[in-house]
Amino acid sequence: MSTPVISASALTRRFGDFTAVGDVSFEIEEGSIFGFLGPNGSGKSTVIRMLCGLLRPSGGSATVLGYDVVREGELVKRNIGYMSQQFSLYGDLTVEENLTFYARVYGLKRQAARDRIEEVVGIVGIDAYRKRQARQLSGGWRQRLALACALVHQPRLMFLDEPTAGIDPVARRALWNLLFDLSGRGITFFVTTHYMDEAERCSHVGYIYFSKLIVCGTPGELKQLPEVSPEGTVRVEVRCPRLPAAMRVLNTFEYVRDATIFADSLHALIETGAEDRLVTDLDAAGFGGAQTLVIPPTLEDVFVTLTRQRDEVRND
Repeated sequence: MSTPVISASALTRRFGDFTAVGDVSFEIEEGSIFGFLGPNGSGKSTVIRMLCGLLRPSGGSATVLGYDVVREGELVKRNIGYMSQQFSLYGDLTVEENLTFYARVYGLKRQAARDRIEEVVGIVGIDAYRKRQARQLSGGWRQRLALACALVHQPRLMFLDEPTAGIDPVARRALWNLLFDLSGRGITFFVTTHYMDEAERCSHVGYIYFSKLIVCGTPGELKQLPEVSPEGTVRVEVRCPRLPAAMRVLNTFEYVRDATIFADSLHALIETGAEDRLVTDLDAAGFGGAQTLVIPPTLEDVFVTLTRQRDEVRND
């Protein structure tokens, strides 16, 4: 069995009496796209800083590409790529000049730098803009340039901090297609995101909340967790007119555990066998013609359910 690209065991970081990350453990295999989710302030950035060798753990251990993040932090930094949420390249330099600068920062010799720049320009598809200043690029092309700069030294592992924040849907899809292509070449990605559709694209997902890693697994595995769809319940999609008003009514029915609007329908967690009763009760409430369909939970259902359960425990 191959050595995991990232292995964290009881990773902990305290700032005085405050525990920012507590006993976090997980492994990431080569070529995977690991989605790391959690609310702001939950500990995502602290975990990344420890894995990148930028912040010493208070407890536990971690290896990245086989290097210990404490003893071999400099080797970790030299062998990973990092792309921040905020565009951090030089706006007054051209695409090619930015790539040349980063190639030199990473110690590539002149000819090796030229060859690698040609390669990454082709990989990210930015050749047509190589003479354009970075500040003149659209959001999507800026992210491609940032990715190219992070790839220029041929890292096997990339940390991407909300790489698609603030860019349009077409650019988002194009960037994810590029990540899939690079993953197929053997590059491993550690991606933070707040977008549920992006989490669905990841091969594995971890969810951190108030410093604790609540769940970690494939999207399919997380959707099958028993606490997400408790015994004696079923999730249904409800199609009916006037969704906001219907949601308010639906949440008053005693057999409905939860209901929310999802695109052009309602998603509800109800007691098993209550599907027909739900339609009848909606009709009596003035929402005639309602239709129901049993559906599996979404990742959003997973995270919302688990968050509510943790909040109930914390507030007891």
